[in-house]
Parts: sequence; structure tokens; C-alpha cells
Amino acid sequence: MSARTEEYTLGVEEEYQVVDPETREVQPEGGQRVVRRAQEAMSEEVAPEVLASQIETISPVCRTLAEVRTELLRLRREANEAAAKEGYRLVAASTHPFSHYQDQHVTPKSRYRNIAARYQRLTDELLAFGFHIHVGLSDREAAVQVMNHARVWLAPMLALSANSPFWLGEDTGYDSYRTQVWGRLPSAGPPAPFESLEEHDALIKALVATGVVAEPTKIYWDIRLSEHAETIEFRVADVCSRADEAVMLAGLARALVSTCYERAERGEPYPKARPELLRAAHWRASRDGLDGELADVEAGRAVPAREVIEKLFDFVRPALEESGDWEEVSTLVRDTVERGNGATRQRQVYERTGRLEDVVDVLIEETAGGIGST
Repeated sequence: MSARTEEYTLGVEEEYQVVDPETREVQPEGGQRVVRRAQEAMSEEVAPEVLASQIETISPVCRTLAEVRTELLRLRREANEAAAKEGYRLVAASTHPFSHYQDQHVTPKSRYRNIAARYQRLTDELLAFGFHIHVGLSDREAAVQVMNHARVWLAPMLALSANSPFWLGEDTGYDSYRTQVWGRLPSAGPPAPFESLEEHDALIKALVATGVVAEPTKIYWDIRLSEHAETIEFRVADVCSRADEAVMLAGLARALVSTCYERAERGEPYPKARPELLRAAHWRASRDGLDGELADVEAGRAVPAREVIEKLFDFVRPALEESGDWEEVSTLVRDTVERGNGATRQRQVYERTGRLEDVVDVLIEETAGGIGST
């Protein structure tokens, strides 16, 4: 592994639903109780989120995919144990199949109350859960150029991760309805390209000055520069119920950063895709996932989803091989393409049983898969 690859550290953040094992409903106050319990063992690796029914786990810095897997399973195990002690279960998925946002409450902390005051009804309806991947890159000027190159590859990552087909008891027709719920916020979605870090920072300042966001940390683009760490943060994906899929996405994200950095370093121009086309590509990936077609942004046309995934694979394969991740990531991606993403599995359960409660049960099982007894 080269010295450059060693710099691409990894960190992941997963947001979980806290559910009642009897009713399978999201519990309005469950997150606060689980966070308090979990912090006894996990300290700062677990945190509350905007809604009091959510919790978030935050991995330590990892240098290999093997470390990512180990830490993800450990965090899931400890979070699940804390939830079980409080009488709850955890679900890793980006929407709940039938719980209503009207039954939820904002976590009673000033930062979350401020978000609710700023976005009003949008916050009330934000019963959506995210998965974030941090890839280390200390050179922020270079990181801006990496974002420019990587933004055209975010839609296939969304399609692979999509795991939120149901909303308020109905099939939405979208594989990732979270994308539609979250995308209504003014700073969400794929960002436009930036010619420099100076231009990037000027836009952040303008968004704060206009009152659209309260501070730079409230920029919610699908890919962004972290304000707290020297990382590029991928925010485009749904929460994966299976840990394997989370590991797969982490590997793809790091390979994208490595590949795009090398291209930027060689002075290769980034794809000049218009923001409107990127938003359309994300909408298509959100709706169709891996079934049917996705938008090939560079070609400007719709092609079978498998072709877009293979094109992504070809783009990042040298980086995956250099880091030693090719065999694992390629196997996981091909398994996902063949068997379907999380949204496919949720629909298969519902088609088989006709009960959304059964969908929740399977999500609970998948979330706890591989962690040992709780």
C-alpha cells in the first residue's frame, strides 16, 4: 500500500431507529434512554440525533476495511445491548415502514430546537435516517477538486444502498424515499463544482449569512468537506441493514477519493455535469435503485443500472486493487446487484407476508446480524 493510500483513513456514522419489539413502532423517546444507557459503555461513540427516537454511532478512525467491519459490528453490538436493556430493538434502515412522523418529538437540546425553529414543518417530517462515510484527506484545496470529480459517481452509490421504500404504511414507489424526504432541505443534494477552496468557503459563508443554514456544519450536501475533521464526507447513502453493505460502501467511497485525487493531481478536468442533471440522476437512483435504468451522467442518457455500476467499478478498480480491497468490495457489490438492495429485500418480505411488522422484524434481524447475542 502506498503512502498516499495510507492517508485515506475511514470513519462511519450510522443512525438507527429505536423500536418497540411488540408494536414494532418507532419509540418517540426511546433514543434518549438508549443513548444514556449506551454511553456507559461507548462514551462519545454514541450520540442523540434530531428526533428523540434516533441514535447515532460514530466509529473511531480506521485504516483498513477489516477495521471498519470490526468497529461496525462492535458498535452495533453495544448499541443493541443498550437498547435491549431498555426494552427496545434497533433498526438500520432510512425510513420506518409505518410509524408516523406526527408521533415523534425533537430531542430536547438547543441545537435540535434551533434546527426545528429554522426548518419548521420540514423538521417535523424528518423521520429519516442517514449513513455517513468519512475519508481522510488533509489537503482541503485538493479535497474540493476530489469532490468535483466524485460528484458524478454518487448516484450509483445511492442505488446500491437504497433501503427506504415504505413511508406511513405504504410503498412509495421509491427505493430510497429518504432521499426525497431529506432532499427538501435547502442545503441538501449534490453540490455544484467549485473552482477553488476559496470559492467553496465563500459559498458556505453566504449560506450562513443569508440565514439558510445556522453554521457550516449544517450544510447537508451529498458530499461535503467536514468542518470537524480533515475528511471528505459522503452523505448520499441510505443506512444499510446489513453490515456487509456498509463495509462495501466505505470501500467504494475510499476508492473514489483515491481515484479522484490522482486525477486531480494529474490535472485532468472534472466532468462538467450540470447540477440539474445530477439532481435528475439522484432522483432516478432514488426511485429505481438497481432495478431498471440509471442515468449515465457523462453520456447524458439512461442505461441499465448494471452498466452504471460496472462503469463505477472500472473507474475505481485500480484504487481498490492498490488498497487490497478489490476482492472483498467487488464480491459485495456483485452480490448486491444480483440479489437486490435493502429496498428489494423489504418489498420481498411484504409481498410474501403482507405485514409491515414482518418487514420490521427482518430489519431488526439484519441489523443484529453478525454481532453475537444481545
